[in-house]
Amino acid sequence: MDLDIRPGEVHALVGQNGSGKSPLTKILAGFHEPDPGGSVEFGSDQDSFGGDEVGGVRRIAFVHQDLALVGALDAIDNLALGRGFQMSGGRIDRRAERERAAGVLSQLGADIPLDRPLEQLRPVERSLIAIARALDGLTVSSVLVLDEPTAALPAPEVDRLFDAIRRVTLRGGAVLYVSHRLDEVFSVADRVTVLRDGRLVATTEVAELDHDGLIELMFGHGLSRETRQVQSLSPDARTVLEIRSMRGRTIEDFSVRLRAGEIVGVAGLAGSGREDLAASIVGAVPGTHGEVIVDGEPLRRRTPRSAIDAGVALVPADRPRLGAILEHTVAENVTLPRLRPLMARLRIQRRREHDEVLALSERLELRPADPQRRIGTLSGGNQQKAVLARWLRVRPRALIVDEPTQGADVGAKERIHDVLRSAAAQGLALLVCTAETEDLPGLCNRVLVLRGGRVVAELSGRDLTTERILAETLDPPRKLENA
Repeated sequence: MDLDIRPGEVHALVGQNGSGKSPLTKILAGFHEPDPGGSVEFGSDQDSFGGDEVGGVRRIAFVHQDLALVGALDAIDNLALGRGFQMSGGRIDRRAERERAAGVLSQLGADIPLDRPLEQLRPVERSLIAIARALDGLTVSSVLVLDEPTAALPAPEVDRLFDAIRRVTLRGGAVLYVSHRLDEVFSVADRVTVLRDGRLVATTEVAELDHDGLIELMFGHGLSRETRQVQSLSPDARTVLEIRSMRGRTIEDFSVRLRAGEIVGVAGLAGSGREDLAASIVGAVPGTHGEVIVDGEPLRRRTPRSAIDAGVALVPADRPRLGAILEHTVAENVTLPRLRPLMARLRIQRRREHDEVLALSERLELRPADPQRRIGTLSGGNQQKAVLARWLRVRPRALIVDEPTQGADVGAKERIHDVLRSAAAQGLALLVCTAETEDLPGLCNRVLVLRGGRVVAELSGRDLTTERILAETLDPPRKLENA
């Protein structure tokens, strides 16, 4: 791998899941030790890999996908944690810390409440604080490494992050932008480096590529353009899951009926209630009210365990915290909810577990297909496939999927959609909540649009288009040109 980054540029790093993007950034950060012989240079300064200092000067800063912020603390404290607090008379100088925090954030054009706990801020505001912390104390001619910075951001907030990135380059810094979202590469990057199977494929000017050309570099071939038809439902398909008058937190009133073999999408901007809906249905959000009925039987207790026992499973959006045990193997993660079929004489039959998980891995094209690999070492898209495999193995009646393709590249996204369609074809009822609006028309039978915690539109048939969904999410709804 060879990589050169120019002052004042945004340099994108792309590749399919498992291509080597994350290992490369972790080598730069010193988390992984590379084989001997590599080096990193800034002008005439040279050093071996393994940290953020080159030539004794801090030159590289990292903002990882999980941000590593403390939600209970405010922006001032989070910015100071990485470098230490300014002291005066043996005490923290709060005035100086406030002025420094305000100064660093103003360089990014970020107007953020300094005294509010980060857990109360919007996702884009937390991202800007993480970037400000990384830049605090860097030299002007530095490199900021952003690893999937928009993975948790709704589309309307991405432009605000891009403005901050451009401000970094205007100061003379460079940005290494690691992403699987190709439209963002064309929007913000000057050059792009493509990895495939751990090797450099090409480095080229973004202006010299189009979307199809970039995909071909990533995969070695183009993706199928076959139009996938959403499976039509049988008129007598039974109702599997019914939700009546759900309310709580950001949800004001939500009702839906899911039939066997149906995929229903849920769209909405940040704060619309979409982010809380999936967890609320399975009883993971305290203070939620309303009825959940599974195959005609009301769910008496509103807990995740009761939901699973009734045949309703959740694939959560927050994969590292709620979806997987990162220190355990893929096999242990996949089989955890249902171990009894693998037991013999009070022991888990490891060979049987291995074979069962290997078959699921190959079905979902999980890479590498190694059940004994620690799940935390997989790319984001492959972790998502493993979590999806866990709940498909349980064979639920209804599956609630929150942000199913978060962290997945275009190839992995296509495969995940195929798996969801296949599950629906076998009679599973699916509710898919996502901020990636463009995915819904080709996946769902119908889409519910949330605004202000309520369903404001139900779209199906010829009305089910990306443009129509986006128009309905706005307040007031945007009128389409051809309406």
